[in-house]
Amino acid sequence: MPGKPTLACQRAGHSMTPRRAAGTTLATALTAIFAAAVACAPPAQSAPAAFSLASPDLASGRFDSRFMLSSFGCHGGNLSPALAWSHAPAGTRRFAIQMIDVDAPNGGFRHWAVYDLPATATGLTRGAANRASRLPAPAYGGNTDFRDTGAAGWDGGYAGPCPPRGDAPHRYRITIYAYAANRLAEAGGIPRTGSAALYAFVLDRGLGERLLGKASITATAAR
Repeated sequence: MPGKPTLACQRAGHSMTPRRAAGTTLATALTAIFAAAVACAPPAQSAPAAFSLASPDLASGRFDSRFMLSSFGCHGGNLSPALAWSHAPAGTRRFAIQMIDVDAPNGGFRHWAVYDLPATATGLTRGAANRASRLPAPAYGGNTDFRDTGAAGWDGGYAGPCPPRGDAPHRYRITIYAYAANRLAEAGGIPRTGSAALYAFVLDRGLGERLLGKASITATAAR
């Protein structure tokens, strides 16, 4: 609710009339009125900060060997990178994370999925997605396109980049979603063990107004 105008502003308001003192030009009077109006105007409301995602491990814009896959001909450490997010939308109950190789054939290849991260979470430490026990309750790792291959160490774990040798660098997009639901699978009417593509559809289209916001970062990998 706006406060009462100050005494100075009240006086300025009373003076904002067509009359002017003798010897004062019209331009001078108008300049004084404009200055008073600006001084007494309420302060502008700043826009809320945007929901954002960052990774200290990917600040260079690329995956180094620590975060590359350790299977299918790649010899990386397969550590999940640390993530940090801020300014979650009001009403957020849970977060979800997906990582996709957008340059893979057939519309992309999903390497990482985590669902139902608590609203109190503001990030994931390095390696958090390498063991189910490292995820904050009630979060769980979702299936990826490496399901049943053992490449992630466990179904639901992180599987790092491993683009074909000789390809131009592939882009890997990590997206965090904020939503107003406690259990994503239940809200979307899908099985908890659903594919990453099925979850992506629920997140992008199926939740409707319960999807409150999302933010992404992109890093590249090659070999």
